[in-house]
Amino acid sequence: MSVDTRIFADYLTRTRWFAGKGRSFEIGQVRVLGEVPCRADEGPSVVIHLVEVRFTDDEAGSELYQVPLAFYEQPQGRLDHAFVGWWEDDERGWVHAYDALHDREAMACWLRSFDEGATSDALEFHRLPGHDLDLSTHSTLFAGQQSNSSVAYGEDSIMKVFRKVTPGINPDIEIHEVLTKAESTHIADLYGWVEGTADLGSGPETLHLAMLQRFLRTATDGWDLALASVRNMFAEPEVHASASGGDFAAEAARLGEALAEVHRDLVAHFPVTTASATDLAAGMTERLEAAIAAVPELAPYDGALRSVFAKVADLGEIQVQRIHGDLHLGQTLRTSLGWKFVDFEGEPAKPLLVRSLPDSPWRDVAGMLRSFDYAPHVVMHQFPDLDPEVTTDLETLLHQRVEEWAHRARNHFLVAYGGDLSDEQRLLLDAYVADKAVYETVYEARNRPTWIDIPLAAVARIGA
Repeated sequence: MSVDTRIFADYLTRTRWFAGKGRSFEIGQVRVLGEVPCRADEGPSVVIHLVEVRFTDDEAGSELYQVPLAFYEQPQGRLDHAFVGWWEDDERGWVHAYDALHDREAMACWLRSFDEGATSDALEFHRLPGHDLDLSTHSTLFAGQQSNSSVAYGEDSIMKVFRKVTPGINPDIEIHEVLTKAESTHIADLYGWVEGTADLGSGPETLHLAMLQRFLRTATDGWDLALASVRNMFAEPEVHASASGGDFAAEAARLGEALAEVHRDLVAHFPVTTASATDLAAGMTERLEAAIAAVPELAPYDGALRSVFAKVADLGEIQVQRIHGDLHLGQTLRTSLGWKFVDFEGEPAKPLLVRSLPDSPWRDVAGMLRSFDYAPHVVMHQFPDLDPEVTTDLETLLHQRVEEWAHRARNHFLVAYGGDLSDEQRLLLDAYVADKAVYETVYEARNRPTWIDIPLAAVARIGA
């Protein structure tokens, strides 16, 4: 008996990670990729489904989503919140299906499969040596994630499940494998990954489904840490940022040193090549033109931005390498052993093939510089409204501290990363910063209009 596709449509619209909410879509083919091996005698069958979503609105297209389900013969009251549906399965008879990531029995099955490096049907659990997994731990599904799902196994390991799946090698797994083998101290070690094989219409293709990594017990999100730093500075606004308990310069310098080391490791283990600076500048200009069409507030800065990009076009060929690709403070973790970088997937909106291409390391640097600029301005936005007749002097002080904090963080990070920049490096960095600020302006206009002044202020400084 085939499953009613409306069950999967209803299920997807209830999840946080489905990117098609608010759009018109229909469910195409639902494929059973395979059953997770190492099932316990009394445990559920854990079956991975691939659900094709076909969009029928003005932006027609399709996406592939991974839906792991735990099958039980009888209803499981403890999993009512994760209930997907019930139907008659050709092999198992009538089953009650639940989102497997909410089920500790199902997740224990997944962990045992990692431990054994097991294979089943079209699934293969790859395992890197060097760490003994703790099979006695229970799983905890992280709440609040938007695009993927993460499950912690006690304080031993953490698994990230890629919900939207694209055929090919996932750069997050690819880069983590290389950096783990290189013994990089700036990532969470990769313990293993899940690989599937499916015929999506043009022959067998590889699908990366999940990755298992070291759990960083003492980790604090870099963005949260930066916001806390700014709030501490605001507690004593009469004190300059350099003398404030909220100064972030030292942490920014440590981040710069860590990124430089990661970039050197990537150069040592991935091919380094060159790319046309003319093509790079053309791409930035095209994005600018599209951004101005979407956000007219950018139009006054068109000439200055084009001038920055035109200077890049004169550089001829530039060196490119594997990079993070979507770096900002939210992709960093501060631990007791130093800074770690996470999520080497690149920009999610870009095709997988593009995300795996070499790029200039200055793109990563620019992403961090923009993040340092954002943090204090976000806190300023969240600050209680000030009475201009009473607190004009305080508001002026706060704005001064915002600029001091951002300047010190950017400067210390940049010095620690590369020291004195050549003219070519400075041109590239300025262009990538401008390109990022243009992107941010479009993002804020569409998602947080009250924050659009943050990237617009950065754009206004370009060429000033």
